Amino acid sequence: MSKRVLMAMSGGIDSSVSALLLLEQGYELVGVTFRTFDYIQESCIAREKGCCSVESIMEAKHFAESLGMEHHILDFRQTFREHVIANFVDEYRHGRTPNPCVLCNSHIKWGHLLSAADELHCDLIATGHYAQIAVRDGHYYLKCATDRQKDQTYFLWMLTEENLQRTLFPLGGLTKPEVREIALKHHFERLAKKSESQEICFIPDNDYRTFLANEGCVVRRGNYVDQEGHKIGRHEGYCNYTIGQRKGLGIAFGVPKYVTRIDAERNEVALGDYDDLYSDMLKASEVRIRDLGWLHESPEVMARIRHKSPAKGATLQLPADFDTSREATLHFAEPVWGVTPGQSVVLYKDELVVGGGIIA
Repeated sequence: MSKRVLMAMSGGIDSSVSALLLLEQGYELVGVTFRTFDYIQESCIAREKGCCSVESIMEAKHFAESLGMEHHILDFRQTFREHVIANFVDEYRHGRTPNPCVLCNSHIKWGHLLSAADELHCDLIATGHYAQIAVRDGHYYLKCATDRQKDQTYFLWMLTEENLQRTLFPLGGLTKPEVREIALKHHFERLAKKSESQEICFIPDNDYRTFLANEGCVVRRGNYVDQEGHKIGRHEGYCNYTIGQRKGLGIAFGVPKYVTRIDAERNEVALGDYDDLYSDMLKASEVRIRDLGWLHESPEVMARIRHKSPAKGATLQLPADFDTSREATLHFAEPVWGVTPGQSVVLYKDELVVGGGIIA
């Protein structure tokens, strides 16, 4: 008897092709699309980007129905605002740079998706993420996707073993060109040519400054300072900046300057040179480790401090009170550039995600 799978569908090519593949493999699918944020703007629809528009939701519904699938639209707007948007604004208010996709995946897409799966009598859930699942010594791990350019394990590191035990990633072993070929093979030409968004789904036109202001995160102007703390100019409010930022500073020095530190309490933004952003260590909070025994035997890991950055060799140092503090320190074999508080640091061994945390 085929297993019943709840297929998360955004209206885009990845989730749609995932549904095609699972149907070919004999699974019984129930489609579900989330309504998380009401950002309905002409530019969003015209560019066919993101999961924010009503058009995308209806495209997912029509695609599911064309395949003979049952389909549901779930309204997650309130919980999305409470967990994801509120955290996004609060992190900027405290001078950090959040990664809302990580929180959305763990709290919204998997937390509520699994609940919906139970209500709809589905054994498993599936998404169009580029990731794989592996089992080692009885533990379930995220494994890097075959297509390294599309790998999304960085955004999924918070998923638990219980999450992974009930999850399918149909695209994990495919490349993006192969996914487009599958869409063309099934005569979904428009789907195959559909553009993709690299923006945060709830930020219109990627203008996070205006979004923060509209959400009440307004701070007064403050001082730019140099690496020694000397005043060198005025900025427009610390929450308008992020570590490593070079453009949009509103001040000229004759040579490029970068944001190296943000002090929310003092309303100060430190500027420095490119090399000032190199660091050989970081501290992380809210750390989760899949198998402590494995890391105690060999604390050397590969660590990724942002989605597009390559993983770098590092040694993980856990404090004696790790079970309660959930804090850790990473010492890099070579300095890394642009360590940013609020972003995730994800730990890998042999292409498996063994843990992660929030850069503190």
